[in-house]
Amino acid sequence: MRSLPRLRKAAFRGFVLLVVAALAALVARVFVVQSGPPLSRWHSFVPQEPKAAEIDGLDWQGYLAAESRAFDSVRDEVTRKLEATEPVLLNRYCEDSPIYPGHFPQDYNRSTILEPAGAPVGAAVLLHGLTDSPYSLRHLARLYRDHGFVAIIIRMPGHGLVPGALSNVAWEDWLAATRLAVREARRQVPAPKPLHIVGFSNGGALALKYALDAIGDAQLPRADHLVLISPMIGVTRLASFAGFAGWPAVFPPFARAAWLSVVPEFNPFKYNSFPVNGARQSSRLVRALQEEMSRSVRSSQIEQMPPVLTFQSVMDSTVSTPAILSGLYDRLPANGSELVLFDVNRTVTFGALLRRSADTALTRLLPPRRRAFRVSVITNGEGSGEVERAIEAGASEVAQRELRLAYPPGVYSLSHVALPFPVSDGLYGLEPEAADSFGVQLGVLTPRGERNVLIASLDSLLRVASNPFFPYMTERVSAIITHPGEAVSPAAQAAAGARQDERNELPSPWSFEELRKLVDGRGSDAQYAAP
Repeated sequence: MRSLPRLRKAAFRGFVLLVVAALAALVARVFVVQSGPPLSRWHSFVPQEPKAAEIDGLDWQGYLAAESRAFDSVRDEVTRKLEATEPVLLNRYCEDSPIYPGHFPQDYNRSTILEPAGAPVGAAVLLHGLTDSPYSLRHLARLYRDHGFVAIIIRMPGHGLVPGALSNVAWEDWLAATRLAVREARRQVPAPKPLHIVGFSNGGALALKYALDAIGDAQLPRADHLVLISPMIGVTRLASFAGFAGWPAVFPPFARAAWLSVVPEFNPFKYNSFPVNGARQSSRLVRALQEEMSRSVRSSQIEQMPPVLTFQSVMDSTVSTPAILSGLYDRLPANGSELVLFDVNRTVTFGALLRRSADTALTRLLPPRRRAFRVSVITNGEGSGEVERAIEAGASEVAQRELRLAYPPGVYSLSHVALPFPVSDGLYGLEPEAADSFGVQLGVLTPRGERNVLIASLDSLLRVASNPFFPYMTERVSAIITHPGEAVSPAAQAAAGARQDERNELPSPWSFEELRKLVDGRGSDAQYAAP
């Protein structure tokens, strides 16, 4: 009993220290806010958009009408009210700018449907990521269309308009938009024709959440296959407290605190500025997804999940790559799912410069054990190009095939944002096609100079934004379109039959040395050490 007062005192001291630390963090946040750039009209204006309950009552045409009204309000309240001092050359909201979306044959900020030439054989719903727009999935949508699918790319609420729109949106609105897009897909292409859902980044979390919800709700059409690109299965702990950073914004002089970044808007199809609420809603979505996944595992409903094909860069500073394994793939049934990992570029040029955490990332992601899903690793081969090293579900045999694709000079890894864009993309590509022009070519910029001169950070400009292995991705997606239900891709079957001499039998469990050989068949022993 004598220890009880001491425990109370210790608890009180801990509470006081926590309050002091919180106040200090808020003071620091206010200081950062006051020293940052001022907000512009596209930060403060919030277009009116339907919320989740209203979206659930809309059809596709009703959603497009509401979307059109929101774009009209941006033109009236932002574009037509810009001050004469506002920058023109690279300002997506200025009609005189070459990147003004209204100048292009198609404004890829808006929801769109791609229809095949003949009768549709299936439907695909494509969900873009946070701060993004339908532009990011246009290449995959065309792939589905060319295979006879109706491809629906829906613009998520709060996106494609002005960054301020993200300050007044909830993740439930995004999920309602997902349900709407699936309803429209099934209206145009009824079951039993296949339905695929493709999700990029935050859209990947929405695709998974919808698929889990559909298992327990007979009113929701089920997907036959999920394709995930850099899916947001897990976020950093810091993101969970993003809402705390916006507290000072309750006072008008500190409105800037509602923003994690305020940057000029020089990208016609993606926000550069990012409000606190965007991070908060994404974090809420991930928590809801994880809780739903856990419930599904406990109830064994996870056994009804459709096959999942995921493309993920080993190095990703936006989402947690380990969470894709622990939070998703390790919980999936043996249903023909596959995880494709793009390794770092371990060439002579970059090998010595890679951080140890990057050099050993792949081996730490794949501890030695058999799995219920296929794993494919895209990594350096012994020649000039890269190879696919694959292990089928439940197996230990490694099948290798040459891809005739290679990392471009100067690229040491892929990035979170690069995967859905070919190198020919007019905005993000390393080798943009002249006919695919959007007023600026962000993918070819290689800035050199002093710090604090450019309006954007060098990190954002130097981050690779296109994928040299996009042809491989289209091959793999085409395989699940044309050969539904097959756990092994036709390309992998052909490679396995033609390259028996390249197969390596690995005992189970694998040793670290054996796993190293899977990851990189040509690295020296001194280059690797057990993590």
